[in-house]
Amino acid sequence: MSLSFEAAVVSDTGRYRRSNQDSAFIAPSAVGVADGVGGGPAGDVASAVLVHRFVAGGLLRLHDGEEVRRRLDMANWDIGALTRHDDALDGMATTFTGIFLHGDELLVAHVGDSRAYLLRDGDLTRCTRDDSYVQDLVDAGLVTADDAAHHPRRNLVTASFGGAPTDAARLTVSRHAATAGERWMLCSDGVSDYLPENEIAAILRWGHPEQAAQALVHGALDTGSRDNVTAVVADVVARSPLQDDRRPNSARGSVAFAGAAGELFQEELA
Repeated sequence: MSLSFEAAVVSDTGRYRRSNQDSAFIAPSAVGVADGVGGGPAGDVASAVLVHRFVAGGLLRLHDGEEVRRRLDMANWDIGALTRHDDALDGMATTFTGIFLHGDELLVAHVGDSRAYLLRDGDLTRCTRDDSYVQDLVDAGLVTADDAAHHPRRNLVTASFGGAPTDAARLTVSRHAATAGERWMLCSDGVSDYLPENEIAAILRWGHPEQAAQALVHGALDTGSRDNVTAVVADVVARSPLQDDRRPNSARGSVAFAGAAGELFQEELA
């Protein structure tokens, strides 16, 4: 038996934004979320460029942390190249959180304040640390985690991909054992800033990935999220090598409308 993801992705512009600056993708061996950094220009372009370049090299090749780092470094270079050629894009940046399954292990790659959660045996664990001003305050003991959820500067990101050569240095890649039956969830801060973790856990404990992803997005919107809202829910499932695992890749958010990227996700990526 081999392991793969059975995943769903839902993304919504939200009720207070004119455009969706989130980009997300799912595939049998990988899922990811990128969130254009607010306060700067063209966050939708930054997230779409990063995801498009990242997946264009093929998702099945992401077997180790060095390949993940190399691919993200290339995507970051693309962002920098665009900003150097168009002053209107100068300052654009994006977060990225992705998980990549190979054999009975998976990698979690992370920079920024999008998040990855693991639900195993009904218990929810957050598997990423926010690269944010408020998280630094929490780590220093200056504010509590409860206060951080309502801090006026909670959206100030301290690490992202914006095209600078040093951006990749803040990327963390961690290795985890993968087990059939566990559930992973990735989200932009439009979800995690508005839904407390006990509610996230309650939603993730039931239903198909599509139902859970829809419930997370609708829950964040109903709670008053003022951001774009994106959730990926990925179940780790066991599949026989004889089974035909040709579930289509899918993309949502700004990358789904970024020219050739739309076609890229309609075919299996080698």
